[in-house]
Amino acid sequence: MTRELRPALGRSRKKRATKIARRRARSGCRLEHVSEAEFFRLCTTCKKPIAFGANYMQCSVSTCNRAKLAQFFCTLACWDAHVPEARHRDAWAEPMKAPTREAYLREQQEEQEREERSSARESRESAMTDEADKRRRIVGAPNSDDLPQDVLVVVSKLKAYVKARSGMNTSDAVVDVLSVKIRKLCDAAIEVAQADGRKTVLDRDFK
Repeated sequence: MTRELRPALGRSRKKRATKIARRRARSGCRLEHVSEAEFFRLCTTCKKPIAFGANYMQCSVSTCNRAKLAQFFCTLACWDAHVPEARHRDAWAEPMKAPTREAYLREQQEEQEREERSSARESRESAMTDEADKRRRIVGAPNSDDLPQDVLVVVSKLKAYVKARSGMNTSDAVVDVLSVKIRKLCDAAIEVAQADGRKTVLDRDFK
């Protein structure tokens, strides 16, 4: 930031802070010292505590009522003071009533229990996923003697193709040679799929 811009930026911030202070002063609210256990929320504009069971205002715009970021206003004047800063095109104040202290504490306890259950469920699911991945993980290549050595081609289809293509006959020994070649192609494709972290062999794995 250049030296020329710094004074201008400082004046802009100071001017904005002055405007906010004036709005709070016009709202007629005075900040009182109240312990956290004795009030429902703090007014977003003047920071005055909103007591349990008291009337307050909320903005009609959904962005002002997001979870954990909701805004609360002790008077209509405080709500009106936030509108220029929020730049709402169409908004109005909705009258609300704060819950009782008992209801508020009960709701907080239920929310904490829900979060604990959700966290425990996510931990269990993560552990189950890790265990499943361990079971699916291929530790080493199986012994070639344990692999099936069945014929991997349809003999009748192969002979029919050779006959139609060239008029020649096909020896029975050809199918064993072709099966060996197909196994090598499959082994190479399996390695490609494993390198990509996949559990499925795709057509593009055959090169």
